[in-house]
Amino acid sequence: MLRLELRKNEEMAHFRASRKSGNAPIPDPRLFRTVQPGPLRPGILGKIRAWWGGWPFGQLAFLLAIAVLGGLFIGNVLETMARIGIMPGFGFLSSSANFEIGESPIAFRAGDTYLRAILAGLVNTLKVSLLGCVLATILGVAVGVAGLSRNLLLSGLVRWFIEITRNTPLLLQLFFWMALAKALPAPRQAAAFFGSVFLTNRGVYIPAISLEGGPFELAAALGITGLAAVALLLLLRATRRLTHRTGAVAVALAVAAPVAFLLLSGARPEAEMPALSGFNIRGGLNLSPEFAALLTGLVVKFAALIAEIVRAGIQSVGTGQWEAARALGLHDGQIIRLVVLPQALRVITPLTTSSYLDLTKDSSLAVAIGFPDLVSIVNTTANTTGQSLEALIILIGAFLTINLALSALMNLYNSRVALRGTGR
Repeated sequence: MLRLELRKNEEMAHFRASRKSGNAPIPDPRLFRTVQPGPLRPGILGKIRAWWGGWPFGQLAFLLAIAVLGGLFIGNVLETMARIGIMPGFGFLSSSANFEIGESPIAFRAGDTYLRAILAGLVNTLKVSLLGCVLATILGVAVGVAGLSRNLLLSGLVRWFIEITRNTPLLLQLFFWMALAKALPAPRQAAAFFGSVFLTNRGVYIPAISLEGGPFELAAALGITGLAAVALLLLLRATRRLTHRTGAVAVALAVAAPVAFLLLSGARPEAEMPALSGFNIRGGLNLSPEFAALLTGLVVKFAALIAEIVRAGIQSVGTGQWEAARALGLHDGQIIRLVVLPQALRVITPLTTSSYLDLTKDSSLAVAIGFPDLVSIVNTTANTTGQSLEALIILIGAFLTINLALSALMNLYNSRVALRGTGR
């Protein structure tokens, strides 16, 4: 600023002297600019006013009207519950649930609390949702890639599969798979596929792996491994050291540490093979007909949707990428895996996230075929206790938590895919 003022004074003096001699140059117009002060930063009231927007009194009146209507509704509900002898609140969760659960991943019997019953239903919902997302993704990617094949028979079969699956209701498909599961032969007449897989009207029997002699079971070991891997990845991301190499090392350490601990503690994995014993099949892992029908229906339905998403994502990649990859000597499988799919993920991931959320929500249709998921058990709880409003709040809160957590994880992955794509 001082140099500018000195230069301005020198220029003006030179201009006056030159004007007297009749040879006045044109002065620099930048020297005559005045510095104007910028706008003041808004204070707290200004920020609140900008956040609130226009018509503040109208918005306030609308919010007050909503609050009054909500208060009247809640008061009416509480009065009705008091009149029929129902005490509002969640105290019923500690009461005894006098019903059985046909399939429960955690130990439950009649007489346990309603809270334990709801947890069993929640675990059932999480189990079928997670397995459904994984299997639907694998099948959907395979079907989507096969639909782009030059083989007319293969691409035609894929197109018929997608159109039939997408254009029939999921509930109707669940009824079909449930009827098919009940039409399977009895255990004594069931054929053994690959010598260890039995499809019967009492469920699907497959080989299983268990831990013998360890401090905890296989499910707990897998859960600890997953939590350790997620914790290490989050730590690397927080310290800005997360790369492909460090991420692979973190996952390897998360897997190796529990395995080493189990081996040192004397645990040993054992394979359990199903085999016919009497009138039933013993050993292995038994998937009930309801669970098998529900999982099959969800996987088939959403695999068709994911296949269309994968097809659109692959076709969004320019033909120049294919030609450049072929010029490098890559065959079609390598081109899709190494060149096309990494770029198509920017299109595939957001739409696949919506499919995952829909699959999780549509798992509530399990109540129609008798699988004891969260909706079924909460419905039974509401009928036996009369706490319908509280049961509905629990159900809404559980699905919101599951879907918001799944959406957050997929958005985090989507941000990494988008950043990687734009950096190329």
